[in-house]
Amino acid sequence: MKAKNKLLTLLILSAGAAVTTAAINKAIQVSAVSKNLLAEPEALCFKWRLGNIHYTKEGNGKPLLLIHDIDFISSGHEWKQLIPFLKNEYTIYTIDLLGFGRSEKANMTYTNFLYVQLISDFIKSEIGHRTSVITSGESASIPLMACSLKPELFDQIMAINPLSLLDYSSIPGKTAKMYKCIIELPIVGTLLYHIASSKKMILEELMDRKFFNPYAVKSSYVDACYEAAHLGSSPKSTFASIRCNYTKCNLINALKKIDNSIYLIGGGAVDNIKERLGEYKEYNSSIETAILPKSKELPHVEKPEEIAELVKTYFIK
Repeated sequence: MKAKNKLLTLLILSAGAAVTTAAINKAIQVSAVSKNLLAEPEALCFKWRLGNIHYTKEGNGKPLLLIHDIDFISSGHEWKQLIPFLKNEYTIYTIDLLGFGRSEKANMTYTNFLYVQLISDFIKSEIGHRTSVITSGESASIPLMACSLKPELFDQIMAINPLSLLDYSSIPGKTAKMYKCIIELPIVGTLLYHIASSKKMILEELMDRKFFNPYAVKSSYVDACYEAAHLGSSPKSTFASIRCNYTKCNLINALKKIDNSIYLIGGGAVDNIKERLGEYKEYNSSIETAILPKSKELPHVEKPEEIAELVKTYFIK
């Protein structure tokens, strides 16, 4: 009888803990998106076959597509500081990739090939012309792979701080798959995601790795990243796919095939950035590179005017 009472007590406590944790998870999500910072006055929607895609369009001139970093805190908001310096010369499209920002976030595995298909379909459906592209961080792999398959869709490509080719070749291992399963647990996994995506963790990441000047990190930008990380039905699915390397792919064969103009921009304070960019030139000697001093992973946020000047220098109108 005592054993049964102990078991019943344990079940009641476990159920209570689960309910409390679920309530905490819900409260965190509601609070994170309450400021509605990512709302756009003229938001557009591309109804793609795997989910609705949020994007913006402004400016005049040749089409220019801006693709944010593949980071769970990223969205098209990442380009807000750069757009004013380019919109008089380009028709600028910013996109929230599937699983990011205000786009749909289904409980699924997000892969590089999925994003290659998305960008190709987006250019054909919503832009309708050969398009120049600027990417941030890991997203460089998307237009490079897409361009190697459908070069007629792309004009010039600029990648800001792309990953090393070795990093891009990483594949999901057994540990990664186990980690993904844990994150996908409905209550515990969500709590672990909320810890990893807390405002404190995001601020530390921006100050330590993303910005050259940590004092340049504005609270409004932190709030926008925090909101982007919590919008949608399953933001943790994107997080799990990124951390487990599902969004990566080997770029070497694609680089060898591409004839389009490619420009790589590196933040001068990023570790081994010259060597990293030099790897790309080994497989495509026509690639041009430039290093922007006193910058890290997000020079288009921290030094948008200087990035705009590089765009105007490299991109042929």
